[in-house]
Amino acid sequence: MLGRTLPIGPPQRRFPDAAMLAAMTSIFDFSPAQVAELARADAARAVAEDVGGGDLTAGLVPDGRRVRARVTAREAAVICGAPWVDATLRQVQPQLQSRWQVAEGQRCSAGQVVLEVEGPARGLLTAERTSLNFLQLLSAVATKTARYVDAVRGTRAQIVDTRKTLPGLRLAQKYAVRTGGGTNHRIGLHDAVLIKENHIAAAGGVRPVLAAAARVAAQARFVEIEVETLAQLVEALEAGAQMVLLDNMDLPTLREAVRINAGRAVLEISGGVTLDGLRALAETGVDRISVGALTKDVKATDFSMRLQEL
Repeated sequence: MLGRTLPIGPPQRRFPDAAMLAAMTSIFDFSPAQVAELARADAARAVAEDVGGGDLTAGLVPDGRRVRARVTAREAAVICGAPWVDATLRQVQPQLQSRWQVAEGQRCSAGQVVLEVEGPARGLLTAERTSLNFLQLLSAVATKTARYVDAVRGTRAQIVDTRKTLPGLRLAQKYAVRTGGGTNHRIGLHDAVLIKENHIAAAGGVRPVLAAAARVAAQARFVEIEVETLAQLVEALEAGAQMVLLDNMDLPTLREAVRINAGRAVLEISGGVTLDGLRALAETGVDRISVGALTKDVKATDFSMRLQEL
């Protein structure tokens, strides 16, 4: 509503109770049934945004005409987004039938047909762009993730996503990271504690903020603290930190951090991670490498759809 000021501070209950948190996080287990429901909701919103009151152009095609379409990959990719494509087709026209030629999570090559769709021409034309949008975005995330996962194979490091996602499509993008072989970090602010430098400054230091976090640890999947120096790492470990984010450290400092840690806490690298330098980071011995670029800096995978009349 125009003119309304939305609250930006914490509510009266600063953290949800355990039952509430369990209810929220249970939504995000990415089981097939829950992925299907997520895809249905995303598709309904996307179709409403695109179609509005009706597809003026598809209406030019004679009613009742049936077509078959083939979706072809124009580049190699990891296929991801089938639940969203299928949900979009059903949302627009339940009579549309899809036959996937490449399964979810499998790799395709350039020029390969990945999907065939058959049904009413009007419905397929209306669903085309939204279906491809989902397929192009989610396949791009899965493909990029797979490249990063391949680069660290043989080390102990996991590739982890972040909250740097497209508004409204976080869960879909995190699903795509999983499909590409990556690991999800926290879903949002509600399911885990990640203490960053501004939290440390506002709370009065590493020890005070970790003491405060200990009081809510039972409500969170994990508590993690970001450090920028080895001195902060030592302080965090002495204060009982079990998960530490090493922010923007060079390779020698990272190796020393791993030595100091000696297996006491889970160590994660963040900041300035690129594919070129990824293997060297993984070989320092850290447990996790978080990469915002998996979901933030994504170039859509190129697919084309071509129709023929039946």
